[in-house]
Amino acid sequence: MSTRHDIAAPPAEGGAAPGRPAPGTGPTEADRRRRARLSRRWQRDLRWSPYAFVSPFFVLFLAFGLFPLIYTGWASLHQVELTAPTDMTWVGLRNYTRIFDDEFFWNAAKNTLLIGIISTVPQLLMAMGIAHILNYKLRASTFYRVVMLAPYATSIAAASLVFVLLFGRDYGMINWALDQVGIGKVDWQNDHWASKIAVSSIIIWRWTGYNALIYLAAMQAIPQDLYESAALDGASRWQQFLHVTLPSLRPTILFTAVVSTIGASQVFGEPLLFDANKGASGGAEHQFQTLGLYLYEQGWVNQHLGRASAIAWTMFLILIVIGIVNYVISRRLRASS
Repeated sequence: MSTRHDIAAPPAEGGAAPGRPAPGTGPTEADRRRRARLSRRWQRDLRWSPYAFVSPFFVLFLAFGLFPLIYTGWASLHQVELTAPTDMTWVGLRNYTRIFDDEFFWNAAKNTLLIGIISTVPQLLMAMGIAHILNYKLRASTFYRVVMLAPYATSIAAASLVFVLLFGRDYGMINWALDQVGIGKVDWQNDHWASKIAVSSIIIWRWTGYNALIYLAAMQAIPQDLYESAALDGASRWQQFLHVTLPSLRPTILFTAVVSTIGASQVFGEPLLFDANKGASGGAEHQFQTLGLYLYEQGWVNQHLGRASAIAWTMFLILIVIGIVNYVISRRLRASS
């Protein structure tokens, strides 16, 4: 039996079978340069595109954040009036020394501290209680959360004007309620302590719901296994709150306390609109004038731009001290936990 050996013909030119590229048909030098140029462009795009995406923030920060900060620091070392901001006379640290010798500055600092304490402590305690209630399953819980956030979304001007009517001396609802229980009328705008309480009530009303939602979000992140274990050990709801909820919320409580303290040091709209004369003096005897109002009075009423800049930088340094204290306390809390 014979064996047949067929010899396959070479593939025809232009057929489906791939063949070796003919000499001289590879990428030319121009193609290689074009590919290298595209590769370098792609690498530059990969490296610099993220910076281009975040550049609008830095542009706005330089224009409205860093430049005013530097200019204010420079103006605080000069005697300059708002009517002629380019006419500066070098005075060094005299604006700062005059601040510390100014009794109105210390009065504003004391009022800011007292209003901050009166508004922050009840605000955070009420926010914690509201968040603890909302943490349980309630009907229409979403509605209650929206209601809690409504004061924060309300205009400061509108809220302050409503509270001015509520705390009116002759026709206010608060004095009417006090009169019904046998307490005499209170002059909320002219009394020293009553005016601070009235201004603090506006801050409490506006920010309690906001902090309550922060606490609620932190409570919902606590593992349910901790509550189940505490319940198996016989812990009541109050004991679970003290020994499970509060220890888990320590970082959140510290955060809200620091943010509320910073906000209290910058209170401006509430006392400005609460004043019957709608001025920056904080009452006839400066009884509720805060640092923000004192800064506004020096810069925009008295037109002493140099002194106002020094006050602004003093407030900025106070906030830096608050931030450092927050950092030290948070480090100790993390170390203890």
